Amino acid sequence: MDPSASVASSTLELSISGMTCQGCVRHATDALATVPGVDSVEVRLDPGRATIRAKGRTPALEALLEAVRSVGFEALPIGADETPKQERFGWRFPMFLGITVTALLMLGEWGFGFGGQSWFRYSSFFLAALVQSICGARFYAGAWRQLKRGSSNMDTLVAIGSTTAFAFSAWALFTDWPGHLYFMEAAAIISLVSLGHHIESRVAARAEGSLRDLLHLVPETAERRKAEGLERVPVSLLKVGDEVLLKPGDRIPVDGIVTDGAGATDESMLTGESLPVEKQVGSSLYGGTTNHDGRLVMRVTATGDGTALAGIIDVVRRAQNSRASIQRLGDRVSNVFVPVVLLIAIGTALWWGLAYENALRVATTLLPFVPASHYPAAPLEAAVIHLAGVLIIACPCAMGLATPAAIMAGVNAAARRGILIRDGVALEKSGRITTVIFDKTGTLTAGRLTVEEFKSADPSAPAIASALATGSNHPLSVAVREHLRFSPVIQIERWRELPGKGVEATVENKTVRLGSLDWLQNSGTIVSTEQNQAVQDAQRDGCTVIGLSRNSDLLGLIQLRDALKPAAKEVVKKLRLANLRPLIVSGDHIATARSIGLAAGFADEEIHAGIQPADKAALIRRLQGEGHRVAFIGDGINDAPALEQADLGIAVSRASDIARKSADILLLRSDIQAIPTALDLARATLRTIHQNLFWAFFYNVAAIPLAVLGIVSPVICAAAMGFSDLIVVGNALRLLRRPDAA
Repeated sequence: MDPSASVASSTLELSISGMTCQGCVRHATDALATVPGVDSVEVRLDPGRATIRAKGRTPALEALLEAVRSVGFEALPIGADETPKQERFGWRFPMFLGITVTALLMLGEWGFGFGGQSWFRYSSFFLAALVQSICGARFYAGAWRQLKRGSSNMDTLVAIGSTTAFAFSAWALFTDWPGHLYFMEAAAIISLVSLGHHIESRVAARAEGSLRDLLHLVPETAERRKAEGLERVPVSLLKVGDEVLLKPGDRIPVDGIVTDGAGATDESMLTGESLPVEKQVGSSLYGGTTNHDGRLVMRVTATGDGTALAGIIDVVRRAQNSRASIQRLGDRVSNVFVPVVLLIAIGTALWWGLAYENALRVATTLLPFVPASHYPAAPLEAAVIHLAGVLIIACPCAMGLATPAAIMAGVNAAARRGILIRDGVALEKSGRITTVIFDKTGTLTAGRLTVEEFKSADPSAPAIASALATGSNHPLSVAVREHLRFSPVIQIERWRELPGKGVEATVENKTVRLGSLDWLQNSGTIVSTEQNQAVQDAQRDGCTVIGLSRNSDLLGLIQLRDALKPAAKEVVKKLRLANLRPLIVSGDHIATARSIGLAAGFADEEIHAGIQPADKAALIRRLQGEGHRVAFIGDGINDAPALEQADLGIAVSRASDIARKSADILLLRSDIQAIPTALDLARATLRTIHQNLFWAFFYNVAAIPLAVLGIVSPVICAAAMGFSDLIVVGNALRLLRRPDAA
């Protein structure tokens, strides 16, 4: 294949060699993500494979290969039906070989005391050489690649440390050195590090479980209905407009609308909602969900990347590969860590080799509980072994994994609950929130307004109201239109909608308006004292009241009611328990907003009414100016400016496309009970990142001095290095088992 050619398909597989740990995976992922045209990247340590997805412009293959080479690895393109060499053979055999040899050498040396016998010393040399050449090959290759680009990484430390112990022991064996040989330690270094990385890879794969579950939700085939009957076809052949038959228990292949039948679907994998969702003709169906019962016929409305499932997978992928600002600290430290460790190791070797008595005196003084017999008896031996110990115990992997492991686990734990977190930055912002602002309609309330009463003495009022409401998708207009759907049709002219106010048009050269009473009065409409009293009574009862006018005459009053969501009061209570201040904003009259707000548990001073869409962002700016960190929760197109202005934007499931693009967190169902859980999980993820960074730094701060003083052997150093990585990944995985906010 010509490397200069552009990748033809939207997905490309690369075989990557030279990766030894999850830190390498992160470097390869970051490098590939910077290539123009790359939409998302997924890199797996075992089997050493990268999946690159592109939308629109496809990335150049040579650019992808060069990106991998730039971070010290090698890559080759592979076909969709081709298994890379690394996947066929992997590195399990070398690892098991190393563990077996190490166990035999430990048994012979520590169990049977063969260490001083000539036959065992030569056998140890042969077995350790096998481990160095077979199990250690990947570390040497990785170190060489880094050296060629003038860099260093964990492979460099392992390669130098194990080689130093092996080379010294080989020299000692063939020159009849009477002291201890370190073939067992040399083999253990490589073997234990390999085992640690293998376990780390398996554990880290659990953090990706939600995404992998989503990827396997779509069935491979579907029953397409045609004029001549049913045919089972691959899902990839389905097109918009096709009809698909769904039997009870069938997995829904793509998005569509029910055209025949009724039943219920299980949408828990997409929304976290455990209860079945009833479906009838006209209901929407989503690919990846399950037809719980009933026989359904659906018309396909979206396939491939256009489905809701594909959009969710895309958000999860992006979030997993995202960076948090706090990660820059770990990256900066990791970039200089290996050179610093090399200098410390060299200094340790020179200290023990050239000033042995001084080093021994310092070590025994600082660590009086360690007997002098624990330390190597000769300066050269001490220099070599302590150098190896420093190199092995000081691994930067834990620092590199601290943030991405937590982000991956947190994002997947949220996805299982129907909560999509866009990136690591959103997680960081969630941890600093002090104030939560709710938009009222559709967020705290059900968003399904119904007309409770239409008061009018003019027989033409229903037809005028219906005509005005017909062109608007505002919830108030939709409710009026549904209520008056059997009214006579009349012609209107110059119709227009004024956000936050209402709609107006011309009928027989007279201006007619449908909207808020304040707007009508400001436009010259006269409202009588009796009408004002009726409005106030309705608003105190929690109704929203809009008016219908013709020129200056008020033709009628329309009372609408929107029920408070059952969980609203409990959600507000949970936010208070989490030390978050809840506020409510609404464009409704103060009496209506107050009635809803008090029922939901808000205090008077926490209710902001009569707020126009543009003023929501202004309110947030004012709060931010007072030092508050604000989260805004909304679902409408008018909420986009507020979602952008807020420190954290949260959009519920019925959010418009604009609102979704503006939000940091997306709730895939309108149940606001997910809001405390989303904020709690985000804050827990941020705490986990801080914990991981602390333990990674603490480990190295504590471990390196111990290795310098010779308290820990290279074998213990190798085990401790792998254990530090597992602590970081294991701590992140606790997020997957975190319960919902209490």
